[in-house]
Amino acid sequence: MKSELVVDVQQKEISTALLEDSRLVSLQKESRNVAYAVGDLYLAKVKKIMPGLNAAFVDVGYDKDAFLHYLDLGPQFNTYAKYVETALADTEKVPDVGEVERLEDIPKGGSIGSLLQPGKKLLVQIAKEPISSKGPRLTTEISLTGRYMVLMPFGDKVSISQKIKSTEEKVRLRQLVSSIKPKGFSVIVRTSAENKRVAELNSEMRSLVQRWEDSIAKLQRNEPPTLVYEEESRALSMIRDIFNPEFENIYVNEAETFDQIRSYVEMIAPEKKEIVKLYGKDTPIFDHFNITRQIKSSFGKTVSFRSGAYIIIEHTEALHVIDVNSGNRSKASADQETNALEVNMRAADEIARQLRLRDMGGIIVIDFIDMNSAEHRQQLVDHMREVMANDRARHNILPLSKFGLMQITRQRVRPALDITTSEACPSCFGKGEVAPSLLFTDKLEEKLDYLVNHLNIKKFNMYLHPFVEAYVKKGMFSLYGKWRRRFGRHLKILADESLAYLEYKVIDDTGKEIDLKEESDMNSSQTKRHTKIKNRDKEEN
Repeated sequence: MKSELVVDVQQKEISTALLEDSRLVSLQKESRNVAYAVGDLYLAKVKKIMPGLNAAFVDVGYDKDAFLHYLDLGPQFNTYAKYVETALADTEKVPDVGEVERLEDIPKGGSIGSLLQPGKKLLVQIAKEPISSKGPRLTTEISLTGRYMVLMPFGDKVSISQKIKSTEEKVRLRQLVSSIKPKGFSVIVRTSAENKRVAELNSEMRSLVQRWEDSIAKLQRNEPPTLVYEEESRALSMIRDIFNPEFENIYVNEAETFDQIRSYVEMIAPEKKEIVKLYGKDTPIFDHFNITRQIKSSFGKTVSFRSGAYIIIEHTEALHVIDVNSGNRSKASADQETNALEVNMRAADEIARQLRLRDMGGIIVIDFIDMNSAEHRQQLVDHMREVMANDRARHNILPLSKFGLMQITRQRVRPALDITTSEACPSCFGKGEVAPSLLFTDKLEEKLDYLVNHLNIKKFNMYLHPFVEAYVKKGMFSLYGKWRRRFGRHLKILADESLAYLEYKVIDDTGKEIDLKEESDMNSSQTKRHTKIKNRDKEEN
């Protein structure tokens, strides 16, 4: 299977698409100025204790108070609290975790009111991003994640990933990590550490310890609520979690991010550094790899997959519901039971892809086509478990109920990725009336004149919907040729599949988008409607 990673870096967000045999199987989007992302560390203050929930609401600066449950305090909370108090009391130096007195673990069935009071300062980590109307979920059981290991202060254990099967390798890693581990830290060795040399592991260990010390130093200099640590690069944090040595190519469309990712890959897998490639073409990177088209076809309410069969995906606050339909299949089997099994098996393939693609979490209920054979029902459950084996999120699949429903729980740490595939009208902005489409090219020519002769921007790319781009370039004496003769040869007209039919955008030679939406564009249709109403009122009077 050919695996490729495509990273699209835009001004406001970074998108990472994972392709398997050119088919989109995973899509992640991160805002470049996102706050309250999983793994971020905050100096926070307890706002309110809720004994009935055995939890506390904590102020981390979000508009909704964050939620901290007693079970998320961690068994070493007493030691942790003592360390934080010491750090806040003496801001001259960062206290050594290894020198902190180890206190008794808190009981599993204890009360949060006995440990926390309103106004208490805490070092907390985001465990779940804000979802819907809920604030972030927090933990005080801090963990710092690297490529090869996870470092956790206030412990003294070394755990090895269960995915490492070799007993000899487990023994080697346990002895190696125990010898380089600082006192006072627990370590979880990740699967990617298998067969790695001590120098690589030791380098990452030092990096994680430094990250911890930098966070505590920032904590000492600030008042809550304050962000004390976040990933330096959103692209790197995304790559770190999904990078696989089996990747054949990683394409990036921005030089700075390319350098960061290449340096990271060179550090963890030197033999693979050449797979990181800088994409330099004018065509949008997602269009070039046919990702935009796949996104448009995969994120709607209805998703077709084989021979007319389709699934319908509905989202609610409590759960996700998926309905499987056979549709008007052209190659349906004469045997209804066999036909139902075939559709259900193919639907399971697509549903497993959709769960990863949309990052759907929580409870998922799937209504498969009814099957009478117990053997076929078990075959479907086994197949679903098989196709979801590569899903990195923790999940649990229950057998089919007597109503033919399958229930799946899937780890949810951030909101599900919901991309609207319908397009808002770029001409009327939802007002209901549009300017004549025939005059759209006249409007574009006005914008080009404004760019060149008023803003004095000579070199830029204008992106249009592929149909409009084809019309502008049609024929020997095309509009494109006319515009280049009038406005200069540095003007380029390019297609962008992500744009709506009468939408356009302009990118200058530095890669920044130029906002050409004028107030008149936004209000033109609304003004026309008001004018019609006024004229009608005059006629009636």
